[in-house]
Amino acid sequence: MSSVLFDAVTCVYPGAERPSVDDLTLSIDDGEFLVLVGPSGCGKSTTLRMLAGLEQVTSGTIRIGDRDVTDVEPKDRDIAMVFQNYALYPHMSVAENMGFALKLAGVNRADREQKVRETARLLDLEAVLDRKPKALSGGQRQRVAMGRAIVREPKVFLMDEPLSNLDARLRVQTRGEIARLTRELGITTVYVTHDQTEAMTMGHRVAVLKDGVLQQLSAPTTLYDRPNNAFVAGFIGSPSMSLFTVPVADGRPMLNGRALSGPVEAAGGLVQAGIRPEDVHLAAPDEANTELTVDAVEVLGAEAFVYGRTHVHGADSARLTARVSGRRHPGIGETVPVRLNTEQLHLFDAATGRRLEATVSA
Repeated sequence: MSSVLFDAVTCVYPGAERPSVDDLTLSIDDGEFLVLVGPSGCGKSTTLRMLAGLEQVTSGTIRIGDRDVTDVEPKDRDIAMVFQNYALYPHMSVAENMGFALKLAGVNRADREQKVRETARLLDLEAVLDRKPKALSGGQRQRVAMGRAIVREPKVFLMDEPLSNLDARLRVQTRGEIARLTRELGITTVYVTHDQTEAMTMGHRVAVLKDGVLQQLSAPTTLYDRPNNAFVAGFIGSPSMSLFTVPVADGRPMLNGRALSGPVEAAGGLVQAGIRPEDVHLAAPDEANTELTVDAVEVLGAEAFVYGRTHVHGADSARLTARVSGRRHPGIGETVPVRLNTEQLHLFDAATGRRLEATVSA
């Protein structure tokens, strides 16, 4: 087991106009489960592949423990990777797939078989050790790929969207299994996903990337409650945070003539305000601070998400999402009074997107 350090790491592909990963400095603790998340093309898979030795580092260094592995061959880095497509050998049995790396390493047959059996017991694969991959379900194949990594007892697990080929029910089940296994084994894990639910429920910390640049590295709850900038605010959360630009009068962000918060330092007379769906409430007209014209409603049983438009200033409008009761919700086309919980308002500089701090409006 080992820590991992990216020290000012940059990767520029030949012919590319900009780096895929730009000056990334990131420290991962021994035994930590770190999730890399971001939109397509943000550099998360490139970051993982550089750690695996599958992509060349243009500048900077990568360390596993006390060892500089920047130019070390992949096979000599003592890492194990779980791929999106599992990459199982179709002509081998489950047991042969799981033990193949040990065979290449010269481990004798008896020790190899014992390690495979122990790992199969951990993953509930004992009954399928003699089967070929084609005879397995998607969830079983995923566990075999995990088992192949576990038997090697590597210093670091690398996982590249390992659940993306599973159906919704299996994803929920398997992400719990992965979180449990990595916790019990105590092996440092770097996990790439585009799925926010995976990121928020599995990671000790989450690194959010955009255009190859690290935007924020925090615990999941910190990402959700205190995003560093407007990009992180809009990216983390499902449905995403509603973001809209409002004017500033006497230092206070205003919504339809009403102050949303206390004084804030912002240049240009505008700020970007953000509010999460659970902080937008249906209200009586005398308690509301804006109105919502409903464009769509998603009913999910006990709760529903209402999507619509609200006036922010003058003739300008903005998108707004509210989370309401699934049994009592407005209809499409209705205009209803709503109240934004200003204690949970997020404010960002309209030009730079950086987070602003403000006192809460009375």
